[in-house]
Amino acid sequence: MTSAARPAQHAYPRTARQDVVDELHGVRVPDPYRWLEDAKADAVIRWDAEQEALYAAERAAWPGRERWEAEVAALTAVDRATPPRVRGGRVFWLRQDAGQEHPVLMVADAGADAGRVLLDTQVIDPSGRTVLDAWQPSLEGDLLAFQISRDGTEDSRLHVIDVATGKVVDGPVDRVRRSSVAWLPGGEAFYYVRRLAPRLNPGEEQYHRRVWLHRVGTAPGADALVFGEGRDRTQFYSVSVSADGRWLRVRATLGTGRRTDLYLADLTAGPPERPPLVPVQENTPAATHLHVAPGTGPRDPVWLRTDHGAARGHVVACPPEALHQGPEAWREVVAGRPDAVLTHFAVVSGPELDHPLGLAAWTRHTVAEVTVHDLTDGKQVASVPLPGSGTVGGFAAGPAGSHEAWFTYTDFVTPTRILRFDGRTCGVTRWERGARHAPEAEGAVTRQVAFPSRDGTTVRMFVISPTGRPDVPRPALLTGYGGFGQIMSPRYRPQVLAWVRAGGVFAWAGLRGGGEEGEEWHLAGSGANKQNTFDDFAAASDHLLAAGWAAPGRVAVMGSSNGGLLVGAALTQEPEKYAAAVCRVPLLDMARFESSGLGPSWVPEYGSVRDPAQARTLLSYSPYHRVTPGVSYPAVLLAASDGDTRTDPLHARKMCAALQHATSGAGPVLLRLERGVGHGARAVSRVVALEAECLAFLAGQVGLRAPGGAAP
Repeated sequence: MTSAARPAQHAYPRTARQDVVDELHGVRVPDPYRWLEDAKADAVIRWDAEQEALYAAERAAWPGRERWEAEVAALTAVDRATPPRVRGGRVFWLRQDAGQEHPVLMVADAGADAGRVLLDTQVIDPSGRTVLDAWQPSLEGDLLAFQISRDGTEDSRLHVIDVATGKVVDGPVDRVRRSSVAWLPGGEAFYYVRRLAPRLNPGEEQYHRRVWLHRVGTAPGADALVFGEGRDRTQFYSVSVSADGRWLRVRATLGTGRRTDLYLADLTAGPPERPPLVPVQENTPAATHLHVAPGTGPRDPVWLRTDHGAARGHVVACPPEALHQGPEAWREVVAGRPDAVLTHFAVVSGPELDHPLGLAAWTRHTVAEVTVHDLTDGKQVASVPLPGSGTVGGFAAGPAGSHEAWFTYTDFVTPTRILRFDGRTCGVTRWERGARHAPEAEGAVTRQVAFPSRDGTTVRMFVISPTGRPDVPRPALLTGYGGFGQIMSPRYRPQVLAWVRAGGVFAWAGLRGGGEEGEEWHLAGSGANKQNTFDDFAAASDHLLAAGWAAPGRVAVMGSSNGGLLVGAALTQEPEKYAAAVCRVPLLDMARFESSGLGPSWVPEYGSVRDPAQARTLLSYSPYHRVTPGVSYPAVLLAASDGDTRTDPLHARKMCAALQHATSGAGPVLLRLERGVGHGARAVSRVVALEAECLAFLAGQVGLRAPGGAAP
C-alpha cells in the first residue's frame, strides 16, 4: 500500500506501507514503516531527501523566520563559563564568549593575571563538527585528559596533553563516552571507563562498559581491567580519586540512576591495578554519592548524599572502616527536609576554618536554596543569598586546604553566573575569572502557578509572560519533560525569552516522572504510572486556558528526547487541544525503543516489552502506535539528528510517515533532519538555527507575530 490522499496544500512524499506485524504476548502490533529504521538503505536515503526538500519548501514560506533567528541569536550572544577546577596551583575552566561557536578550555597559571586558551575544538576541526565532551586535569595540574567526538556521535576519543606546552603526550584511546577520569598522584596513570571491543549484535556497541587503569604513554590494549566484569551490560560507571590521591570511588548506576552500587578503595592498601574495593552500597534502590575530603584516614568521616532513608535526600557520615556495615553505621548529619529536595553537596575544609562545612543545595518546588552546615553536628550555620528564584548547580570545591567552593546560578532571565563561596564568611561573590557581566534580559516576567492534575495531584508550572499576569489571552507555548527524575528548574533559555518578548506566553511544567518533588514524584510518573505524566501535561494546558493565560486554539507544545515522547503522547491522545507541536530528538516507538540507541538502559524507567504487563502499558501510550487515520492532528514538526546515538532518528522517521498518512488536519507534518550533529551539543549557529526554526513554525500556526514585525 502507499500513503492516502492528502490535503491539497500538503503534497507529501509517497511512503510505502508494508504488512509488518509483530505479536507481543498475543497482541498483534502493526509496524508498517519498519523499513524506515535502516538509515543506510537506498530507499530510506531517497525518502530522507524527499522529506528534506519538503521541509525546505515549507520553511521558505514561514513569515518572519529571519527575524526569529536574529532575536534568538541576540539572546544567545552572552558570555558563558563553568566553575573552575583548581589543580596544583593552576585554574582550569570552560569559557564561551558571545559569538564563539564552541566553548574553549582555559587555564590560568599560578600568579597569572589572565588565563590562556589551552584547548579549542574550532582549531582542532574548523568545520565546527567536533565537540569537547569531557576533560580532567591531573592532581598536580601539569597534565590534562580530554575527550572529543565528531558529528554528534558522543563516541569520544581520549587524549592527554602537557598543560605547559599544549603538546599531546598520550592517546587516542577510543570507545570512551564522556568517561570520568580519576588521576593518580604523579600523573603517571588514571582510571577511566571504556567499552569492550564492538560485538557482532547490532546496537551492542553502546554497552559492556568496564573500569580500566591506563598508564600514560602505553597502548590502551595493555590497560588493566579494574571493575565491571560480570555485571549488567547496561550499567554506567563513574570513577573519582580524592584530592590527596588516597581514596578511589567507583559508582555504578542502572538506568535512571535510582539504583546505585558504590565502592571505595584505600589505594595505600594495594596496587592500583587491583584496588581493594569495599562495597558501600549494593542492590539498593537508592541514589547515593560519596564525598571524601583530603586527609581522610580510615577512622575519619566521609559523607554520603543519599535518598536512602530520606525520600528527598539527606547527608550521612561514616568512617571508611565502617562503610561495609551499610546504613546501620551511618550517622545523619544534614537531615532531610519535607519541603525540599537535596540536589547538590560539597565539603569545604581548610586551616582557616574551625571545622569542615557542608554546602547543600536544595530545590523547593523547583526553586533553589543553598544552606551551610557544620559537619561536626550538622547544624545549619547560614543560608547563602542567591540573585533570584532560580537554579544552582555545578558544585566544585576548592583544592585541599581551601575554604572556597564555586557553583552556578541561573534563572529564566539571568544568564549563568559563577558564584564563589567563602567558608570564612559563608557569603558569595561573582567569580572574577568567569564570564563577563551579562545583564538580565528584559521583557519577561516569571510566575509560578499551581493547579490540580486529573487525579487531584497538585502540579506546579512556571509561566513566563510579558506582564507576569493573565491580562490578555496570548499564544502559548507549553513544554515539559517528566522523566528520569530530572528537575525542570528555571534556567536561561533564549527560545523562552524570544517567544515572550514577541508577545507570547511560555509555560514550563514540572510533571510527575521528574524529580521536582523527590523520588516519589519520579516514581509516580514512570513505568506503570507513565500516564500520569501525560495527564499532568494535559492539565497544564487546561490551566493555561482556564486561568486566561492562553487564547483558545492558540496553544502549542514542544519537547525534546523524553520530552519528545511527552509531546508525541499529547498530540496522539488529545490532538484537538493543540494547534501545533514540535517533537525534537524524540522517543516514539515504545514497542522497539530497546532495539536502538541507549534504549536498553532505559528499561528501568519505562519497562520492557518482554514483560507482558509492561508491554501493555507501553503500547497503551506509544505515540507511533496510537496514530489513527482520519484524525485531524495539529501541525507537527519532528526534528532529528543523523548522528544521534541516544534516540535513533528512526523514531522521528516512522512517526512522520504515520502522521502524514493519517492526518486530516490542515497543518503540515514535517521532518527536520539535521546532518553531522547528535542528541545535544553542537555549534552555537546550529543551536540558533534549530531554535529559530522551531519558533517560526509554531508562531505561524498560533498567530504570534515575529519579533519586530506585524502579526502573520
